[in-house]
Amino acid sequence: MWTELIKVLVVDDHPVVRHGVRTFLDLQDDITVVGEAGDGASCVVEAQRLRPDVVVLGLRMPGADGVSALNALREAGNKARVLVITGATEPVAVVPAVRAGVAGYVCPDVDPFALAVAVRSVHAGHVLLHPAAARLLAEGEARPGGAALTTREREVLGEVARGNSNREIARKLTLSEKTVKSHMTAILGKLGLHDRTQAALYAVRTGLVATGS
Repeated sequence: MWTELIKVLVVDDHPVVRHGVRTFLDLQDDITVVGEAGDGASCVVEAQRLRPDVVVLGLRMPGADGVSALNALREAGNKARVLVITGATEPVAVVPAVRAGVAGYVCPDVDPFALAVAVRSVHAGHVLLHPAAARLLAEGEARPGGAALTTREREVLGEVARGNSNREIARKLTLSEKTVKSHMTAILGKLGLHDRTQAALYAVRTGLVATGS
């Protein structure tokens, strides 16, 4: 049965890195690299032109860096899911990237096969963070002072923290996807969070879901 390929844009200031990522991803049956860019500004231009499903993005680049590109993509309404590959694990680098809407975060030494899995995961709507990045964000981003969540909202938030998509949550909790989306909107509003990544980290930090559960 034919499955539509996951279209990927590879962005990094090092040509060797771009070539390596492209070569490996193009070997996957369900992934195709539709383009490359060498900096944040070019990333935005190419993402608008090529409309990839996933952008594999280097966070630290000269000129317009990865965070600038993330912000610009969001402002432009680009729907691509962004997977960041970077060795930067200090909060000053990680927190702005998550605030800008990154869907996944892995380190440069990630196994090639794990990289392909990460691309598929963020494309499917999952949140994927390297453990070091998740720990830093959990320490600095959660806002425990939000309004109390309902029992159902806590259940939905727990499933988000386990990496489940809205469709998977709907199936598991016997809800419609529309209802799950409504719960997510309520959860984000009550907790003062921006996206499901921050919501997942809130759940882990506050003990709603244990790490690795």
